[in-house]
Parts: sequence; C-alpha cells; structure tokens
Amino acid sequence: MKLIVGLGNPGIEYQFTPHNIGFLAVDRIAEQCGVVVDNRHCKALTARTRIGNDEVLLAKPETFMNLSGMSVRELVDKHSVDAPKDLLVIYDELDLPLGTIRIRERGSSAGHNGMQSIINALGTQEVRRIRLGIAPDHPVKDGANYVLGQIRKSQMVAVDELLDLAAQAVTVIVNDGIAVAMNKFNRKNEQSESSA
Repeated sequence: MKLIVGLGNPGIEYQFTPHNIGFLAVDRIAEQCGVVVDNRHCKALTARTRIGNDEVLLAKPETFMNLSGMSVRELVDKHSVDAPKDLLVIYDELDLPLGTIRIRERGSSAGHNGMQSIINALGTQEVRRIRLGIAPDHPVKDGANYVLGQIRKSQMVAVDELLDLAAQAVTVIVNDGIAVAMNKFNRKNEQSESSA
C-alpha cells in the first residue's frame, strides 16, 4: 500500500492558509479519485482509493503540524508501509515561489517542523516528499504570520493550479516512479524560473 500524507493544521481557522497546502493537495487528489478524506484513523483523517494499479491511503494528520510524525509513524506501522519506498509527504515550502513544486527522494527537513517531526518519528531522512512553493512575489518579513494567514484572493488561481500540479505529480510518482516525476516536474520548475 502507498501512503500519501499531506501536512497541515486541523481546524477551520487554518483551513485556507499557506501552511495547509499539503492538506489541500490531499483533498484535491481525493476529489479526483472520488473519495472524501474523513475516516478518523491513527490520529489522522484518511481515505482509501486506487491510483493506477496501486492501493493508496490518503492521510491528513490531526496532531497539528509540529507533531505530524506521531500520526505518520502509527500509519506506517499499522499498514506495514515500507517508508522509503511507499510513503510520500506533501507540504508547503516558503523558500519556493508560489506555484512551483520540488520533488525529492530524501534529505533534511530544511527547517520545516512537520517534516522534521516525521524524520524524527521514523528515524530516517529517506522520506520521499513533494514541496509546494507558497512564497508570494513580495518579501515576507514574518514567515510564521504569512504561513498561518489566510491565502489571498489574488493567489487563488495560482494555488488552484499548484494543487492540480501536485495531484499530477502524485499520479506520476505512483505509476511511473519518483525518478520520472523528478525529471518531469523539477525541470519544468527550473525552466519557468529561468524564463521569469
């Protein structure tokens, strides 16, 4: 089974904040698969579906961002998920421009508390991830306030396109492997950034 985890904070007040883009991405994948992520299980909201030939468990931890690892560890153990191969984590990245994505097979958390919690809980940096760029086109003085503030109306189109891009990337990772996805989506980002 593949485990796809989007990171965010539970609660209506956080629902449409940049920090919850991982939750929104999982909801977009669920919507495209015709399921709803609403089954409480292992400190997360989950839904089972299929992508291609694979059974997939979609999950949104309800532990708050900084404790995401507690839920992910429970899900990995309960479903005997081979974390380096079958776990995929989706989360926000303030160091990337809004609308861009970066796919990686492993690495440090680069200061993202939710990802660090998962690395600590699993005892490995061998965690595949999709980082979704949320940085606005103006300098951010207070990153914490920005990521927990509401997504602006002017950003909605870019966010919508980003969620579709994330869903596409997940489908490619599940069906064709992470190397193919990295080649396809990371390169696209570099080209659009260099032409900007």
